Amino acid sequence: MGELRADLVAALTGLISGIVLSVPVGPINLTIMNEGVRRGFRWALLIGMGATTMEVIYCAIAFTGFAAFFEAWWIKATMEVFSFAFILFLGIKFLVARTVTAALHISNAADRIEERIEERLHPQSAFVTGMVRVAGNVGVFLFWIILAANFMSRGWVKPTWDSKLACVVGVAIGTGSWFIGLSWGVSRGHGRFSERTLLRIEQFSGIILLTIALIHGGNIAWKLGKNRVHMGYPHGTTNGAGLSIGAPGQGGGP
Repeated sequence: MGELRADLVAALTGLISGIVLSVPVGPINLTIMNEGVRRGFRWALLIGMGATTMEVIYCAIAFTGFAAFFEAWWIKATMEVFSFAFILFLGIKFLVARTVTAALHISNAADRIEERIEERLHPQSAFVTGMVRVAGNVGVFLFWIILAANFMSRGWVKPTWDSKLACVVGVAIGTGSWFIGLSWGVSRGHGRFSERTLLRIEQFSGIILLTIALIHGGNIAWKLGKNRVHMGYPHGTTNGAGLSIGAPGQGGGP
């Protein structure tokens, strides 16, 4: 029963993170919007499925290829702080957005890498177009590495194959569901998913990310405070009045 519950938590974690990462406006959402209006639901859907496939590949690599790297306690602590800062940065970025741009823009150098990948592969089909657009976005892979470290350090995803697989499946369902809904919406009428609408959705996702960052930051502060309390008065020491503060039954307390 415990293992089943842990797998359900991992799947739910993947589902939510897949949706949150997919909603902000970026190259894939814009491509689906444009192609859905021009070529219809099927073409937009294939782009979304290609993007979902690449998201799942990146997620799986993050959980399997970097799993051993996350086991050291100081790595976990560092990644918790870094993930807090990164999620806070993204939340502010999405919230203050005023135009529809690439959501996970990292740098101009990363943009050039994305352009070169797309020029080299030169995708012809809708499915491959979706895969290439995600494959060339360095920010997506970086995000999954950070999330994988955060999920595993907090115990939301256990270091077992079942738990990791459950999370990856959740990511596939969450990401795929968003792209299916977006493809259907734009193919039925551009006004339903206009750029203005997507911008509002992106700002709302910024609020969600800021909320997650604040909760995460509060948890880090609570851990630091708890550790400080434990480290301040080790068993068997004395306080300023010379009274022993040892554990009960050791002569130092009631």
